[in-house]
Amino acid sequence: QVQLVESGGGLVQAGGSLRLSCVASGRTFSGYTMGWFRQAPGKERVFVAARGWSGGSTYYADSVKGRFTISRDNAKNTVYLQMNSLKPEDTAVYYCAADPLGSSFLGSSVYWGQGTQVTISS
Repeated sequence: QVQLVESGGGLVQAGGSLRLSCVASGRTFSGYTMGWFRQAPGKERVFVAARGWSGGSTYYADSVKGRFTISRDNAKNTVYLQMNSLKPEDTAVYYCAADPLGSSFLGSSVYWGQGTQVTISS
């Protein structure tokens, strides 16, 4: 059974930092693009960041560029999201995802985690 389990969320003050982790299990994720999405209350889930298998392809939403960094440890099947200079508008549930077909994260082949809550106080 494939599982993506996120951790590292919590409550921090604006300007602070958090590091999210996502551990994937149940199959090999060789070649998968791993990504992070977030969903704020009352809003749709949106893309945050993604990183290809080899690490050569990295993508960020404009809203997090320069503040967030995605990294992965393929040996550990783990992807990280380092979040710095956090703002109240970063408050959301953050989801990890694994896409075997590219970086669109669309379709039934994509695996999703259950999410971890990040709350930024002003």
